[in-house]
Amino acid sequence: MAEPLILALDQGTTSTRAILFDLSGKALGEAAIPLAQHYPADGWVEHDAIEIYEAAVQVMNQAVAAAGRRMDEVATIGITNQRETVVLWDRHTGLPAHRAVVWQDRRTAARCEALRLEGAEARVTDVTGLLIDPYFSGTKLAWLLDNVPDARTRAQAGDLLAGTIDTWLIWKLTGGASHVTDATNASRTLLFDIRAQVWSDEMLALLDVPRAILPEVRDCAGLFGETLPDLLGRAIPICGVAGDQQAALMGQGCIAPGQMKATYGTGCFLLVNTGGSAPKSGTRLLTTVAARIDGQATFALEGAIFIAGAAIGWLVEGLGVESPAAAEALARRARPDNAVILVPAFTGLGAPWWDAEARGALMGLTRDAGLPEIAAAAYDACAYQTADLISAMRSDAPEAFGAGSELRIDGGMSRSPWFAQRLADLTGQRVARASYEETTALGAALFAGLGAGLYPDLAAAASARPTTEPADPSFSDADRAAGQARWRDAVRRVLSHDGAPAL
Repeated sequence: MAEPLILALDQGTTSTRAILFDLSGKALGEAAIPLAQHYPADGWVEHDAIEIYEAAVQVMNQAVAAAGRRMDEVATIGITNQRETVVLWDRHTGLPAHRAVVWQDRRTAARCEALRLEGAEARVTDVTGLLIDPYFSGTKLAWLLDNVPDARTRAQAGDLLAGTIDTWLIWKLTGGASHVTDATNASRTLLFDIRAQVWSDEMLALLDVPRAILPEVRDCAGLFGETLPDLLGRAIPICGVAGDQQAALMGQGCIAPGQMKATYGTGCFLLVNTGGSAPKSGTRLLTTVAARIDGQATFALEGAIFIAGAAIGWLVEGLGVESPAAAEALARRARPDNAVILVPAFTGLGAPWWDAEARGALMGLTRDAGLPEIAAAAYDACAYQTADLISAMRSDAPEAFGAGSELRIDGGMSRSPWFAQRLADLTGQRVARASYEETTALGAALFAGLGAGLYPDLAAAASARPTTEPADPSFSDADRAAGQARWRDAVRRVLSHDGAPAL
């Protein structure tokens, strides 16, 4: 009998992708379709939910065909998704009441500021682990209810449903039979009590969101429903769901406390597994659900870097460097005593600084500094921001960091062994570079395989993670400390407020 296969659906911000995996974690075939972006007003970002659904069906069929396999070999489907994007739809027609409001959207900034001025943030953080910010789903959903004609009336009459992209896709794929989400996606809404693992009546009242429109919250691994037979040629159970960063955490095998991963794309998301403890951050990191298996939640601290690979893009687009490869070649020629610091606060600074008004700066220039030194500073900025996040995480959850911890990295910048070594040198942390970059899709597949009983336990599923290439720190502690001190001095010079964390 042929080995069962797992189909992962990775619905992201700019594309919808499907990858077919075997049980060893090997990718057999894939397909992707770009996703149109809609910008109806300054700071607003929307997606067409129907376009997302139709693309999902197409890429799942195409990925299996690209592998030269049959759909009857697919044992289960795993779904991962852009986390905070929210959809409101009619439960009778299956049509969206409005385009999906994307995680990047800032239309609820004034509402969030009003809630902060009312003193609500401390309680919101206690319950949800999050900060009050337009990034999260709750205020977006409240906006839809308040601004789509008759939405509140229809919601109260039981005619509307809501959910993040995973919920929308499952509802459509199952023909409306399953209105569900998983605990990782629920934990990004501002509406979920992460310790009680239920929708919070207090948060629902604060944002005026009716409970009836929200999905049932389930474990990451288990049955979410079956696809309609005519979509993929047969009914296939959906047995795994997780938000994109938590799926990548699983795809990197970070299932024990202290294990951490960073994904380096345009920005960077760094998560550290804190086990069964949901620490309250004193450095304004996010506390989020890492996974929920057999009813038991594990947690993670999460920090976001706004500008990572985008700093290399700035070298190319802003300073005329030929390509990212040319930028790395320049950086590798920089003077060994280079003291140039780039603070890439092009759109503000993320965790742990959280200063939307900060702006970028280039410091430490001397007459002998040139493009190589500036290029090196762009790469170093990614490493220094990572070091800040790791320091904040150690402060918030020291018990999660044992001896021999390593930072597992993926994403576009992780392709470079040189960057991985630089990251290790400037953070003082062992870095393990993944041999396979699509760890988000892989994580969804592993959750699905666990939920379908294809793996006997979580450890067996995580063992299918990609191999890694290690890079150990080579700098002296004194040299590393001097560089970090220059970086933090530069950051404090660009901050618009005095609330810098003590790192």
